Amino acid sequence: MDSFAGKLAIVTGGGSGMGRELVLQLAAEGCSVATCDIDAAGVSETAGRAQAGSRITTHVCDVSAEDEVLRFRDEVVSQHATAHVNLVFNNAGIGGGGSFIADERKDWERTFGIDWWGVYYCTRAFLPLLIASDDGYLVNTSSANGFWASLGPGVPHTAYSTAKFAVKGFSEALIEDLRVHAPHVKVAVVMPGHVGTDIVANSRRVLGTHEVDDIPAVDLERMRAQLTMRGLQADEMSPDQLREVVKLVEQGFRDAAPLTAAQAATIILDGVRAGRWRILVGDDARALDERVRADPETAYDHGGADLGTILLGATQPTPTPTVEEAAT
Repeated sequence: MDSFAGKLAIVTGGGSGMGRELVLQLAAEGCSVATCDIDAAGVSETAGRAQAGSRITTHVCDVSAEDEVLRFRDEVVSQHATAHVNLVFNNAGIGGGGSFIADERKDWERTFGIDWWGVYYCTRAFLPLLIASDDGYLVNTSSANGFWASLGPGVPHTAYSTAKFAVKGFSEALIEDLRVHAPHVKVAVVMPGHVGTDIVANSRRVLGTHEVDDIPAVDLERMRAQLTMRGLQADEMSPDQLREVVKLVEQGFRDAAPLTAAQAATIILDGVRAGRWRILVGDDARALDERVRADPETAYDHGGADLGTILLGATQPTPTPTVEEAAT
């Protein structure tokens, strides 16, 4: 797909992060966009930031609910007066449910539902519209955790990683399926490493807490345990200190990332222009991919300490706050 001008794109998770940047960059190139998010205010802000004259519609949709996805599709068909779309970016995602054993089942299934079922339901809903076009591209966002299912020693990451492995496998399986049944439609799987987005904060909100200052005591204690596993000195922190550390961790994930969301979106769109089916986003994603492929048998030895350093070397606040620092 050499140009996005005059095309119609679907972008899920367009209320922030890479989704927002995909919307803005596509619109700047003359592409019409229908974007959805669970956050009505966020997706509305995205549309407000778009280049004047761009055709953008915004939709509130929880992609883990098939009835909402089908409503979203019907709104697109009606509001854009179309019988086809050219691009579908299955971008929406959250983290959470790290441990299959210790974390709550509802958090595990909520995370998996958005990260996997959202891709599946949106593909089911929009693939016929891609096939109805003369030039289509399905772009599914997996993750570096789609080829390495951990965040490092002592930090299980099961719900997110399981979903991202599923997205990767599904996308690869569609390559031949589309060649046989719809050769004018391509598929790509996107594998980002650490990108500067608000996914940590957004995940916390989606899983039940809207603002840091409103985090209930039971959730704070769970966060205390998670922060301790990540090497933060959280054992003796007061509730207010914990809330400050949560803010620092969320901001640090976004601000210390080696790539911005805008840079990641550019890499993704360049990959689509080039007709690639596998789009690695970031030096960390490429390095992690090479390391796992070179020696998969040892990828999880010693908790994968070296791989965790590759993927999360810049995600901790610097310096790591002590109890006294968090209090100030």
